[in-house]
Amino acid sequence: MRCEISIRPEAEAEIEEAYLWYEEQREGLGSDFLLCVEECLEKIKKSPDMYPIVHRNVRRLLIRRFPYGIFYTVHQDFITILAVFHGHRDPRDWKLRS
Repeated sequence: MRCEISIRPEAEAEIEEAYLWYEEQREGLGSDFLLCVEECLEKIKKSPDMYPIVHRNVRRLLIRRFPYGIFYTVHQDFITILAVFHGHRDPRDWKLRS
């Protein structure tokens, strides 16, 4: 099953924020973060039902090397990325998006 991915603006902003923070820590680390996000998005696109449901119909894939998860919903013809969330943030924030 291959679906189109739609990324909500809030999730786009979270990716950008994390990228900038990691780049401040070490040049190139933000780019590494983006590569890991892209890798995860490809995994989700190829096998969207493979990752666990963590709340109602919301699934999560943890990002390798970084303490973030990608939260998404699967629909018949598309996938919606709801959040790209740091593991220490309050989960109520992304749950409100579902």
